[in-house]
Amino acid sequence: MKISYNWLKDYITLSESPEEISSALTQTGLEVEGVEHVEKIPGGFEGLVIGEVVECRPHPDADKLQLTKVDVGTGALLPIVCGAPNVKQGLKVIVATVGTTIYPTSGEPFKIKKAKIRGEVSEGMLCAEDEIGLGTSHDGLLILKTEKPNGTPLIEIFESGSDYVFEIGLTPNRGDATSHLGAARDLKAFFKRPMDSLQSRNLKTEIDRPIEVKVENYEACPRYSGLTIRGIKIGPSPDWLQWRLKAVGLSPINNVVDITNYVMMSLGQPMHAFDADEIADNKITVKTLPSGTKFTTLDEVERELNEKDLMICNDQSGMCIAGVFGGTRSGVKDNTTSIFLESAHFSADWVRGTAMRHGLSTDASFRFERGSDPEMTIPALQMASELILELAGGHLASEVVDLYPNPILPVRIPTTFQNFHRLIGITLPNDQIIEILNLLDIQTEAVDETTFTAIVPPYRSEVTREADLVEEVLRIYGFNNIPLEETLSAGYLSSFSEKEPYKLQEDLSTYLAGKGFSEIQTNSLTNPKYYKDLGLGGEPVEILNKSSEDLGYMKTSLLYTALESVRHNINRKTKNLNLFEFGKTYSRKNEKYKEDQLLAFYMSGDSHEESWLESARKIGFHDLSKVVFSSLRHLKVIGYTTEPTEDPALEYGLEVKLNNKVIGKLGMLKTKVTRYYDIKQEVFYAEFLWKDLVKAAKVETSFEEISKYPEVRRDLSLVLDKKVSYNEIRDLAFKSEKKLLNRINVFSVYEGDKLEAGKKSYALSFFIQDKTKTLTDKGIDKVMNGLISTFENEVGAIIRK
Repeated sequence: MKISYNWLKDYITLSESPEEISSALTQTGLEVEGVEHVEKIPGGFEGLVIGEVVECRPHPDADKLQLTKVDVGTGALLPIVCGAPNVKQGLKVIVATVGTTIYPTSGEPFKIKKAKIRGEVSEGMLCAEDEIGLGTSHDGLLILKTEKPNGTPLIEIFESGSDYVFEIGLTPNRGDATSHLGAARDLKAFFKRPMDSLQSRNLKTEIDRPIEVKVENYEACPRYSGLTIRGIKIGPSPDWLQWRLKAVGLSPINNVVDITNYVMMSLGQPMHAFDADEIADNKITVKTLPSGTKFTTLDEVERELNEKDLMICNDQSGMCIAGVFGGTRSGVKDNTTSIFLESAHFSADWVRGTAMRHGLSTDASFRFERGSDPEMTIPALQMASELILELAGGHLASEVVDLYPNPILPVRIPTTFQNFHRLIGITLPNDQIIEILNLLDIQTEAVDETTFTAIVPPYRSEVTREADLVEEVLRIYGFNNIPLEETLSAGYLSSFSEKEPYKLQEDLSTYLAGKGFSEIQTNSLTNPKYYKDLGLGGEPVEILNKSSEDLGYMKTSLLYTALESVRHNINRKTKNLNLFEFGKTYSRKNEKYKEDQLLAFYMSGDSHEESWLESARKIGFHDLSKVVFSSLRHLKVIGYTTEPTEDPALEYGLEVKLNNKVIGKLGMLKTKVTRYYDIKQEVFYAEFLWKDLVKAAKVETSFEEISKYPEVRRDLSLVLDKKVSYNEIRDLAFKSEKKLLNRINVFSVYEGDKLEAGKKSYALSFFIQDKTKTLTDKGIDKVMNGLISTFENEVGAIIRK
């Protein structure tokens, strides 16, 4: 967005240089990406002077050329060859002296040099208006009527005009700063300087066929204002208006359209002028039209409207896409004599949706999408109507139409001074906080030593929270004025999840890497043949636009792509594999799609390389269970139980339950699965629902002093029915002795002909400790007798002695 330095001075007195203003705007959050020096007349008339033709005679070798001698105030007459038909002795003319660069209205700039033209010396150039950028006429020399002495710089009789334009990288939340008035408001607060108020005068109204307006959708158009002007004359804008618009990158069109653009750039209120004669039955309705309705916009493109596109319509058809783009017939034309001037407040959401659907980005939509000021519609109408009556003539043919049934009220935000101090990082005086907010037009009430209420005007629609108020104060106080220490901490108002999944994932990945595991990432797309042959997971999701038939399904199981990776490594002589993966599976059920993130483990080959010290040993189920359950302990997941699984992909294994929900499984893959991938060695696999692990994980870490009292070990040998699992024994033990029993270890399991059929024997170690005192034999015996009694009564165990 472009902002003119000279234009800003219409609203606030500025004595600072453009560089200082650029710095101030950037500090207030309106980042200036560049400053450009622009000139109304390129070159600024440098080197052009007033001259008088003292002699003029025909060129001896050219019928259309004249030899002149010109007085430019240097004491010596300049010989200049001229081809203009109106050159003659005694005229005051514009002279471009040798060395001057001139900038013609059309064509490239060029430098005046001393030359010979048909054998005659020429030391300069007598200029027409188009040759120096003053106009388009090339009928002859521009004749001057002035009493200024010869040699006077041309800039003394023609205002060249120059300006500095700031290119501001406007963020989407600063709808209030889309104009010169908006930028001036920030400078007012920054410099603590008053602004010039908007002036308007009462204009005489002659009621003459006023336009009737009806709004059917106040959600999309909370406020609609307008008035009718008749008897105007369309023509070029005056020089000052064209120069203003050109400076900020807008092309002048005609006096009425230029005025609407001028008001928009001045106040930030987009406007539209309708040809009143194109408004059928003098009625305007603001409404939506059915989807598929055809509408041709000003760029002569026929578009299909959506039912969410707000339209400005006459009694017969649409005239304009509200807040975005006008239609071909409704705009101002060269023969227009009556206009209806629209100044409305449209919903940012509605305008943004329409602009995106049609791929349109206009100066109006740029402002409406960011949120315009609902209170600016009437001041904009007043400014525009005054200028139109002044520059295009005519008379006001109606009173102001202003449909605003549900006024947008200021936002009231209760807050505390302490939150400002905490979020800024330093303590600002309470009075200074109030002063800055007031300078930003944010009023305050109920101010005491600790709290106050801020009243935010509607044009600051992005300021809705305490944190926004703090930012407002900070950008005027100056981010650069906040000291930065070597160690920083910051407060915040927003709430955050206690557990952040990606941090837990990074932590567990580091832990598994330390255990000798490597992480893999596999494709989310897989071969449909895998699902049809193996049928793992839920109903698959098929890709409509396949890149290839081999990647036609989203994977329903991590195994489909992970086993490709296992096979790839084994085929390249890397047979000992410890892998893990965070991946997603995709399925659908009852036309609804489901996505799960999983943590998976893959182990195959030998647990370690063979050496002189020990032989190689193949990986077994307990190697997998060891790393799986140590990972759960690392995440501090507790309270889970395990049961044998009947998963179709596993030869045998366990499923892990938490709160009676299966959250994972582990075991050895069936041979038919591994053989399908031409893998001839056993593969052990585990997978867990990552979301459930995150939910169950504990982020707090507690520490306690290591007890100075010794731990005591006692062993028992139990003969049990085969159906009794170790888990049952463990759970019974901790249920029986909650205080002193630390841990249990199985050091022998026996099943054989020395036991009755259907029986097995566990040899268990029980570790007992009292952290407050040394255990006595009596206390130890009491614990062990309690355990023995529990095992005998609950599971019918026989204690071998």
